Amino acid sequence: QVQLVESGGGLVQAGGSLRLSCAASGRTLSSYTMGWFRQAPGKEREFVAAISWGGNTYYEDTVKDRFTISRDNAKNSVYLQMNSLKPEDTAVYYCAATQVGIMTVISSYRYWGQGTQVTVSS
Repeated sequence: QVQLVESGGGLVQAGGSLRLSCAASGRTLSSYTMGWFRQAPGKEREFVAAISWGGNTYYEDTVKDRFTISRDNAKNSVYLQMNSLKPEDTAVYYCAATQVGIMTVISSYRYWGQGTQVTVSS
C-alpha cells in the first residue's frame, strides 16, 4: 500500500510561483511513475505532469515551460514547481502513483493523495 500526502498549495497572485510536494509512505516510489493532476470547479480531473522511474517527463500543453516536475527517490517524494501562475491554474492538485499504464491517462494511476488547493488571483 502507498500513501501520498500533498502539501505546498495556497493563494498566490497571477505571475507568482508555488512548489507542491508529495510525500509517500508505505513503499518506495523508485519503481513508480508519478503524476500530478488537477481538478478545477465544474471541470473533470485532468493531467498536468508526470515523471517516470527513469526520469522521463511529460506535461500538459498549457503548463509546458511554466511547470517542472521532479522526484527525489532518496526522500520518497515528488515535486511540482509552478511558475508564472495564471488564474486558470486554480484547482485542487493531486499527486498520484502507478507502476503500469500510459503516463498521461488518469485511469492508469492506482494511488492518490487527498489533494492540495492552489488558488491564483487575478
